[in-house]
Amino acid sequence: MSVRLTTAQALVRFLAAQHTERDGVRRRLITGMWGIFGHGNVAGLGQALVEYADVMPYHQGRNEQAMVHAAVGHARQLNRLSAQAVTTSIGPGATNLVTGAALATINRLPVLLLPGDYFAAHPADPLLQQLEHPVEADVSVNDTLRPVSRFFDRITRPEALIASALQAMRVLTDPAETGAVTLALPQDVQAEAYDWPEEFFAERVWRVRRPAPDPEELAEAVRAIRAAERPLLVAGGGVHHSEAEAALRAFAEATGIPVASTQAGKGSLRHDHPADLGGIGHTGTAVADDLARTADLVIGVGTRHSDFTTASGTLFQHPEVRFLNLNITAFDAHKLAARTLVCDARTGLERLTEALDGHRVDPAYEAEYRTGKERWDQVVEAAYRADDPSAVPTQTQVLGALDAVVGETDVVINAAGSLPGDLHKLWRARSPRQYHLEYGYSCMGYEIPAAVGVQQAAPDAVVWALVGDGTYLMMPTEIVTAVQEGLPVNLVLVQNHGYASIGGLSESVGAERFGTAYRHRAADGTFTGAPLPVDLAANAASLGMEVLRAKTVAELRDALAAARASDRPTCVYVETDPAPTAPPAEAWWDVPVAETASREAAIGAREQYDRQVAARRRHL
Repeated sequence: MSVRLTTAQALVRFLAAQHTERDGVRRRLITGMWGIFGHGNVAGLGQALVEYADVMPYHQGRNEQAMVHAAVGHARQLNRLSAQAVTTSIGPGATNLVTGAALATINRLPVLLLPGDYFAAHPADPLLQQLEHPVEADVSVNDTLRPVSRFFDRITRPEALIASALQAMRVLTDPAETGAVTLALPQDVQAEAYDWPEEFFAERVWRVRRPAPDPEELAEAVRAIRAAERPLLVAGGGVHHSEAEAALRAFAEATGIPVASTQAGKGSLRHDHPADLGGIGHTGTAVADDLARTADLVIGVGTRHSDFTTASGTLFQHPEVRFLNLNITAFDAHKLAARTLVCDARTGLERLTEALDGHRVDPAYEAEYRTGKERWDQVVEAAYRADDPSAVPTQTQVLGALDAVVGETDVVINAAGSLPGDLHKLWRARSPRQYHLEYGYSCMGYEIPAAVGVQQAAPDAVVWALVGDGTYLMMPTEIVTAVQEGLPVNLVLVQNHGYASIGGLSESVGAERFGTAYRHRAADGTFTGAPLPVDLAANAASLGMEVLRAKTVAELRDALAAARASDRPTCVYVETDPAPTAPPAEAWWDVPVAETASREAAIGAREQYDRQVAARRRHL
């Protein structure tokens, strides 16, 4: 039996019938489709979404990159067990997907991209927005998505969709392979009819596996842990994706092994758990980084060991330090010449806990890191404290005020600027989903659309997007979507008149904060004049948000409480005292400094760089 449909209609019906299942719980795989329509998808997928509106929810976006960010936030909130699709026109609509696709793939988060493409039949040449290549006629701008996709295909015939759609679902649901998946859809093929086998539209369940560790690898890992005197576990985003938080807590409580976390892994243990040391690496806590320097065994669980985590190869300084990586992806498990445990995070931690029955670190080691944790808690309290409620708040006092307002099920979203460093050091995560930092790509503009996607995934949660003025100006467009859909996301907009994070980095590497301030030009041509007369609060209000302006600490506290109680999209706008109040970095990060320069700032920065880089180790 067959049914005659266009390729676009068939794709929508197919996607509506896909499900995932893990631990006996079934979920819809593609929960909806974002779309901005133009030539290349309006007559194909646009018409198909009208035809099948009863089975495929549609979400109207304002920017193609932002639509991907929203879908990524949605998938992360749902532990990668559900995803969303994104459709665009050809040309700039398609190429606007590239940044979002890179973010999704780097962070191992599923999103299905469906950009329109040029006519497969070449009835006219060139077409509007066509990139003409002199020797490769089959190249289109969509080929820019190849290197940032985990799977890519161009569907040049209707029947080609059958095999390709199945491969796309396989990659989206594979915990080791997932990321952005791109099916480029020529506009003539989208509208072309074909007799589709009815089996293509049958309900299909993709089981998300929990592979167990290899027995020999497990035995070797147990021997390594038993032999270690100062083991340290580094929890990455894979702990959350696997829903392994309870297994990690049981492991830490049984063994006494302390847990530090990457940006993606923060919240794997509650902040008040005695074994939780907070963030690790360049933006980590003093207690976590001090232990990392003396650890003889580093147990990475679900982490990619990025340069921020390893302090660009300078953090783990024990002469005989070794690594054990538990990861569902062999590619990541083998990093740092580690012993490997290639398996699901939850299953692997459970097996390790069972095999280590009776083993526990020395009580003196536990006492050492617990004392360090207490000292760091005092640092956090000092950074959050605001003794004068009538004063202009600092950025860390903004976080302190938010910390006092949020509930356990609230979600706090951030991605770029100076806030990620402050949050990684200071934020006290109270639940697995409360801390939502995108730091694999650290993409400015992620926060607001991601908040929309998270709110869709968790309609009962209170969702906060934390942004600086620089990030806000990158991508405020999905405020309109939140207003249109009645999603009560909260935006905390911190005005500090420029790129605070890069300004500080620029100063540290001898670039003298060049080009990082949002100010008028001075007489000498530099951007050192008065702050720009830009009213971002008015802009947010013009896009439909309720805006609460806070000038003092007391007003900020009241505004945050009011925003949390609101049932509509709300912006809390606060201008901060620019004086740095966050604790300094506890570990280095490698940003190369000019080897030759005439300016004193760069010469001094290079001398400091040479001292730091001398501590780098290659773990072999």
